[in-house]
Amino acid sequence: MQERIEKVYEQVVQRNRGEAEFHQAVREVLESLDPVVSKHPEYLDAALLERIVEPERQVIFRVPWTDDAGQVHVQRGFRIQFNSALGPYKGGLRFHPSVNAGIIKFLGFEQIFKNALTNQRIGGGKGGSDFDPHGRSDAEVMRFCQSFMTELFRHIGPSTDVPAGDIGVGGREIGYLFGQYKRLQNSYDAGVLTGKGLAWGGSLVRTEATGYGTVLFAQSMLATKGDSLEGKRVAVSGAGNVAIYAIEKAQQLGAQPITFSDSSGYVVDEAGVDLELLKQVKEVERGRVADYVARRPGARLVTGGSVWDVPVDVALPCATQNELNGDQAATLLRGGCGVVAEGANMPSTPEAIEAFQAAGILYAPGKASNAGGVATSALEMEQNSSRTHWDFSKAEDKLTRIMAGIHDSCVAAAEEYGKPGDYVLGANAAGFTRVADVMLAHGVV
Repeated sequence: MQERIEKVYEQVVQRNRGEAEFHQAVREVLESLDPVVSKHPEYLDAALLERIVEPERQVIFRVPWTDDAGQVHVQRGFRIQFNSALGPYKGGLRFHPSVNAGIIKFLGFEQIFKNALTNQRIGGGKGGSDFDPHGRSDAEVMRFCQSFMTELFRHIGPSTDVPAGDIGVGGREIGYLFGQYKRLQNSYDAGVLTGKGLAWGGSLVRTEATGYGTVLFAQSMLATKGDSLEGKRVAVSGAGNVAIYAIEKAQQLGAQPITFSDSSGYVVDEAGVDLELLKQVKEVERGRVADYVARRPGARLVTGGSVWDVPVDVALPCATQNELNGDQAATLLRGGCGVVAEGANMPSTPEAIEAFQAAGILYAPGKASNAGGVATSALEMEQNSSRTHWDFSKAEDKLTRIMAGIHDSCVAAAEEYGKPGDYVLGANAAGFTRVADVMLAHGVV
């Protein structure tokens, strides 16, 4: 079986040259599946491994737009519709200079299994552009979003593909994208995008969902050891939506988050993060972490080293892919860290994951622990379909139950395939089998 898996991986590398992040994501999943395909040879007979690593559709397009000075720019847009076995493609749009085909493929591939774990009947996809909204005026962002949607609209729909936000795509961008979609399609399809404003089809808890879900998953892992987050020191990376609301939920559960970061460095606040000040700086002023330090006595900004140098009990990487490497993992472990739950997509390198698993700590891969965001996006789709709107407590209760279900599915799958407590195997096996069984039912398509 392992020889067949290795052959599939080699084919992925050959067909997708230079796309290192995609290769990494595929290897991480395939390496877990030997016990699964050994138990289910029908998956190999139907070439499910070969089929699931190949996107169903890849769209790449030109996005011309004009800045406030009248200068024309040309970006590249992407939408990778990876797998629709369980439902319409679902996954965010990322606007960031690092975006390329390999990044979008890795994100879309991860999304297949993450979405399957939510049990919300959604397929996997991802998209975005190498456009950088940072420092651009609202008018420039609007013109870019309108140009981007002018091509994208023909490929999406409430029953086909439902994008959401990701890095660089927040409420402002979703608003401009939806406005252009509505204009072009001549239809108020509220369910075509998620992460919308509350006044026009958005869901309460969607903003908080990814960060909240990550912390809820960490709490569930600790509960298997008879422990909780109460009194734990927590390191959080990033200072965006996921990081802010991971900090908020951790505080609600009695933990003490003491770090956050952006590209300029990381902040250590031993007294505990002042959440309201952080929200003011990042969500209202769109400032830098240094602005927090300037107004927070006792907090310090560190511009060298890593946020993972700080001794903590729990680490929540919530920034971006491959932000936590093997050496940093070793530093975390020496500092007493016993729990890592990923809020970002694939933030730990293979060397870091190996170190965590060798140490026997509680480690949750992002496809499981950060699935709260897409789960609540699916809840937004449900509300749009029924033209209803739930209050905060109902939406949060549903998120909490979904995250508990994901955790329990991972635990059960890890036990079924002979590695109790291995959340990597558990997440990959549980997500893969849900998709694979439906692909078998649909035939060779």
